[in-house]
Amino acid sequence: MVDIDGLNSFEIDVLREIGNIGAGNAATALAKMLSKKVNMHVPEVRIMDFKNVPDVLGGAEQPVMGVYLNFEGDVEGSVLLVMDEASAHILIDMMMGRPIDTNRPLNDIDLSAVQELGNILTSSYLGALSTLAKLDVRPSIPCLAIDMAGAILSVPAVEFGMTSDKVLFIETEFIEGSDNVRVYFFLVPDVDSYDTILKALGVIQ
Repeated sequence: MVDIDGLNSFEIDVLREIGNIGAGNAATALAKMLSKKVNMHVPEVRIMDFKNVPDVLGGAEQPVMGVYLNFEGDVEGSVLLVMDEASAHILIDMMMGRPIDTNRPLNDIDLSAVQELGNILTSSYLGALSTLAKLDVRPSIPCLAIDMAGAILSVPAVEFGMTSDKVLFIETEFIEGSDNVRVYFFLVPDVDSYDTILKALGVIQ
């Protein structure tokens, strides 16, 4: 079984490439949805302890939106896509063709749009994993939550803790014109699936 803490720089670079390609796929999907050119930047991809995730999001009391789903197939695990409320408002207004207003109350249609957006973006990242590793990866129906970061993370924390306390963290910035949004993607394969992924990528024997 692979030692997640002991991954060398080459092995981490391979996982980072999944993040880069996934972010590129997500930018393409977002551009199609918005009918606009969307650029992307990936400031950071790293493996981190799940307990440190709230710090990345601005603290446990930071209001955020999260889209959570499981995946199964050749590998199993969970995915969490998180963005702050301002970024979510910007994306929703862009999708709806409205002027950007980060103070506008969100209605049911807006929330449905966020859930669909989360589904498309997470599928883009999982698609990169599936394509690069040539593995069957099937996502579940996503769940949407709007709450403080600590509260949103408390639900997947139980499941993550039963499988792995390590997450692949991918920070992605999407840029459209003068607007930019930051999205945080957390991929949590179970422990055995880390082995499967790295073997499929030819990183370990």
